[in-house]
Amino acid sequence: MARAGAAALGRQGLTMGKVLLRRPRLVPAAVRLGVGLVPRRWWRRRPFLPLPDRDWLAFRMELAYGDAGAVPPAEDLADYLQWAREMRMLRGTWRQGRGVAR
Repeated sequence: MARAGAAALGRQGLTMGKVLLRRPRLVPAAVRLGVGLVPRRWWRRRPFLPLPDRDWLAFRMELAYGDAGAVPPAEDLADYLQWAREMRMLRGTWRQGRGVAR
């Protein structure tokens, strides 16, 4: 399973790269997502790379697609990144008190 998890993680990275090449405005959202997925104290565990936890990622893929080794379609990743970008923009507006009914 460890090899299958690594292969799925690699395929997901390639899919993400394709999405970001087509939609460069989503790069900041992807960076924020990537930083948010890095486990705490990642440098203390093998592999010594800031990668998301394989078990968590497998759980999320099984929950969303019914298969722990699934790779989300590029369109799903693009939609999620666009949603995250929009939510961040709305949150910024809300914090500044603009555009919010009180």
